[in-house]
Amino acid sequence: MASQVRRYVGWLLLAALVSVPAWGDGVIIPDRPELGWLTIVYHDVFVTARDGVVTTRIDQVFRNGTGRPVEGRYIFPLPPDAIVSGFTMWVDGRPQEAVLLDADEARAIYQDSVRRAIDPALLEYVGRGALSARVFPIPAGGERRIEIEYTELLSAENGVYRYRYPLDTERFSARPIERVSVAFDLRTSVPLRAVYSPTHDLRVERVDERTATATYTARNVLPDRDVLLYYGVSSDTVGMTLLSYRAPGEDGYFLLIATPPDSPTAGATIPKDLVFVLDRSGSMQGTKIVQAKEALRFVLENLNPDDRFAVISFSDVVDALEPRLQPVTAETVARAVAWSGRIEAGGATDINGALTRAFSLFEPTDRPRFLIFLTDGEPTVGETDPVAITRQARAANRTGVRVFVFGVGYDVNTVLLDQLAREHRGTTTYVLPSEHIESRLSSFYRKIASPLLADLTLEIAGVDVFDIYPRTLPDLFRGTQLLVVGRYSGFGGTPVTIAGQAAGVPTAYTTLQVFPDASMSDAFLPRLWAGRKIAHLLDQIRLYGERSELIDEVIRLSKRFGIITPYTSFLIEEQGLGAEEMADAVRQHAAAPASGASAVQASSALKTLAESETVQGGIGGIRAVDDRTYFIVDGIWTDSEYANEPTIDIQLYSGAYFALLDIVPWIGPHLAIGDRVIIRVGGVYVQIGPDGLESLTPEARDRLAR
Repeated sequence: MASQVRRYVGWLLLAALVSVPAWGDGVIIPDRPELGWLTIVYHDVFVTARDGVVTTRIDQVFRNGTGRPVEGRYIFPLPPDAIVSGFTMWVDGRPQEAVLLDADEARAIYQDSVRRAIDPALLEYVGRGALSARVFPIPAGGERRIEIEYTELLSAENGVYRYRYPLDTERFSARPIERVSVAFDLRTSVPLRAVYSPTHDLRVERVDERTATATYTARNVLPDRDVLLYYGVSSDTVGMTLLSYRAPGEDGYFLLIATPPDSPTAGATIPKDLVFVLDRSGSMQGTKIVQAKEALRFVLENLNPDDRFAVISFSDVVDALEPRLQPVTAETVARAVAWSGRIEAGGATDINGALTRAFSLFEPTDRPRFLIFLTDGEPTVGETDPVAITRQARAANRTGVRVFVFGVGYDVNTVLLDQLAREHRGTTTYVLPSEHIESRLSSFYRKIASPLLADLTLEIAGVDVFDIYPRTLPDLFRGTQLLVVGRYSGFGGTPVTIAGQAAGVPTAYTTLQVFPDASMSDAFLPRLWAGRKIAHLLDQIRLYGERSELIDEVIRLSKRFGIITPYTSFLIEEQGLGAEEMADAVRQHAAAPASGASAVQASSALKTLAESETVQGGIGGIRAVDDRTYFIVDGIWTDSEYANEPTIDIQLYSGAYFALLDIVPWIGPHLAIGDRVIIRVGGVYVQIGPDGLESLTPEARDRLAR
């Protein structure tokens, strides 16, 4: 058993699958599904939003790779109240006609297909209308191209539009899809603030304060989640968007997104002081030192005219180009570029000496102050104790300098670097051997080029908020978004204030937000919050050692929300290993070493879990639907809160099975995850499987309907 434990555990910090109640993307249901499904060759989506009027255009190609002719029915489950303005499917040069089905007609098709296909996945679509067209025989190796356009009217709730596109095709393509793309063109009549997706890592580009584009592209994938997009509008200088989730009778979850203006003309450029510290020790020889010097050149040539700067390099000796900060002029920049170009790698690594010299160059002014520290090793000369180095750095930083660390390669001391960044309100970025230093550093510098607000505080009056992450709010930069997650009790409208220092001037932004008594729309929020809290707890364990109360809380949250940690593995759980035994077994693996590939991976994974805007994809053995998490136990998808309680057993695909869909309208997406499921319905648990009721008794109906 110990070898099995070691095989599955490690610093795997992946958030569980997020899934939301959804219609599905277009699918061709073969008349004889037992002979095989078609392959989706590509799936392209183009979305244009003009305030709340959203038009979606879809272009799909299906290929018949079954080796025999296939015919069937094309079904596209529609969003509520969508107006279809275009449908094209060409066969032998002639366009085919489509019909609109109401929810009852579509439901009959789904249920009939579930019976014939012996696959519950189609039940995810129950309760939605659909667009339907007959698909005449597609020859073996043949293709069908289908194009659809529909328009829907979204209503902004507290200034936030929610858009969902169905992209859950995992069950309905025989092979991975060659290309999936979703492109958004967003235009609003008032300033566009938050552009946020909890499901996909969108590339967002701001055109102006009322226009943005967002794109997602992937190849050779089987998409397992719908695309969920939030875009918020606000006339405030700093727009604040509040999302919330609260089940009746429970404390709620919230996500606050603060977005500064993105227009280049919005606000004056704030002068800043910057010191760049470059490790030139012997381990930086070769490609690393060349890339680092190119990265430094980029930063120097992109400084603002009112900035001040200094450059330091170090090995066992610390050298500074100038004894004090220099103004940005053509002459000072050229001199710094020439000086850094002559740097050669060699010698040992005096991290403490480099930090002490760098901090001494800063002056107590109203300017934002940044120290960018690049190193590829551990301290080897001077002060080498990480605890002493962090203590001396605290003493040396008398002016509130932000420390941003770039660790290059696997030989860095991650515990030391993470602690330095955390204590000085910065971040750590690890550049792997396969990555380019200059691209990572230049991308980072573009972000911090326009600081707007420092020393942030958050005040929410009128409701009780707790368990807020991040614990220390980072500075706010133009072109970025601040995400704050937390829990709340109480409800109602209340002022929300973000305050800080703008060029040394106390500045505050206040908006009125509503914390609802009950809100079930944004079901991804509990898992997003849990990921942040687990990351915080694991960070405490890594830095300060294991304590039973921290480990117990990690295990509890991990099991409840389906997030893998060094202390939990649902693959092991299936074999009957208890939580405490599991924790003991992995304890020797849980504390990542200070340096090495595993240490860098552990730190990077924690950063992803703590800072990612998306709820991360999961692994086999875990599914999430709404705010529920299911994991495999003895081959059954089991609700994470189930504890060997009595169940109402219902036979798969029986009359009782489909009656359950009528009695409990929301249950379709939960049944869709598999053939064997244990689901909580109100105060009772239902078990779906090969045995059980074929028709519901009056008593069972009564218990399920409560």
